Amino acid sequence: MINQIRGFLLERGIVVRQGLRFLRQQLPDILAKRADVLSPRMVRIVAELAGDWRRLDERIETVTDEIEALAKSDDSCRRVMTVPGIGPIISSAMVAAIGNGAAFARGRDFSAWLGLVPKQMSTGDRTILGRISKRGNGYLRTLFMQAARVILLRSANWPKHGFGLWLVRAAQRLHPNVLAAALANKLARIAWTVLAQERSYEARVTKAAA
Repeated sequence: MINQIRGFLLERGIVVRQGLRFLRQQLPDILAKRADVLSPRMVRIVAELAGDWRRLDERIETVTDEIEALAKSDDSCRRVMTVPGIGPIISSAMVAAIGNGAAFARGRDFSAWLGLVPKQMSTGDRTILGRISKRGNGYLRTLFMQAARVILLRSANWPKHGFGLWLVRAAQRLHPNVLAAALANKLARIAWTVLAQERSYEARVTKAAA
């Protein structure tokens, strides 16, 4: 919906700074004052799209509140939410998809099911790791990737999450996208462990990372 609005405005030479809040702030003024480039019909079309956007936001907020309430009332979801970067949406989606995690023997099996493990190619006595397989549950994989990117944006919090030393070293040698996939893999393994073992996540903070 937002892209449609931006597209119509851009066709008329009206450029709005990237970001949802900038479009939300500037759209009323644009519709009210840019009659020089927006015809009455185009103003009506964009205004209707803006109305649809507001109604979608209201629906999203209602459903989000329901998901949060359900997640907070479920023991398994509450345990998964102790993992850094994981909130009600990821925890509820994970529990809905795999229950108590008993279908997997270990965390690596779960991350492989998500498609977060690298493809392996063997030649002679060497094993070469390629890109992540992207097989399995694409929705959950996307959520874990988003969680990883959120954590990476806040490097000051890495030590308290227990990822400090590992992330600092990995960030020095890995491309940002590869680093995000590696962290998503780690988060998925941890999430499966706390779910399957029925315990909360406890960060291990080393002296070097503290």
